[in-house]
Amino acid sequence: MKRAAILPALACLLAVTVAAPAASHAPARAAGAATAAAAQRDRRPATLLDAVPHRGVLRVCTTGDYRPFSYRDPATGSYRGVDIDMARDLAKSLDATPRYVPTTWSGLVGDLTAGRCDIGMGGVSITLARARSVYFSEPTRTDGKTPLVRCADQDKYQSLEQIDRPGTRVVVNPGGTNEQFARAHIKRATLIVHPDNTTIFDEIVAGRADVMMTDASETRYQAKIHPELCAVHPDRPFTFSEKAYALPRGDDQFKAYVDQWVHLATHDGTYRKYEDAWMK
Repeated sequence: MKRAAILPALACLLAVTVAAPAASHAPARAAGAATAAAAQRDRRPATLLDAVPHRGVLRVCTTGDYRPFSYRDPATGSYRGVDIDMARDLAKSLDATPRYVPTTWSGLVGDLTAGRCDIGMGGVSITLARARSVYFSEPTRTDGKTPLVRCADQDKYQSLEQIDRPGTRVVVNPGGTNEQFARAHIKRATLIVHPDNTTIFDEIVAGRADVMMTDASETRYQAKIHPELCAVHPDRPFTFSEKAYALPRGDDQFKAYVDQWVHLATHDGTYRKYEDAWMK
């Protein structure tokens, strides 16, 4: 009788002993999987200098409305311009291809800080307000605000005092440094906000506006393609500014690389070659 009672008890004990190791392995496997996942996350590139080559794509935020730097052809959707050529070269140096992300002047910084793109390009001016949110690369060129007018009116609009008079119609595109400059200096003249920067110069040609104040580089280009328009003293603009590329704040490794790339391109003739193709 005792032997009959002992045998079932031994069977239960053996079952528990066999099951225990299997159960004890479950938490270990879970912990191992979590450790592996953490290690995988740690292997993700911490800087765009590694992430862009890994991805094979350089995401470029650009407005596409600012010739000669960035222009999107509405018929084909393709981009052209000085900084489009530069974007292609930067991407190639990183074993990647460029992908252009449409943005606006008012939304450029936000798109970059939100991670929608890796770099902002296309005639971007350095400002302290923007520099609070993004890094800027080494400058590509100096620039400044100056008037663009009908050639017949060149002598009438040489100074801000001559421009800011009742009866003068100053046209400006919204959201960027052109609007900021115009609102800061135009108090008596009529300020007209035109939403499309690709057609804004037609307003002056057609006589619906008299003056636009924009970067000297743009006034030179627009005077080249519109014989009716003349750039007013582009060598002596009202302001000093520099153009550069906007980069995510905090990514020092990527900034150092882009700085070195810009330095080489602006000293070995690359940037000048692209600019001359549009400006001359």
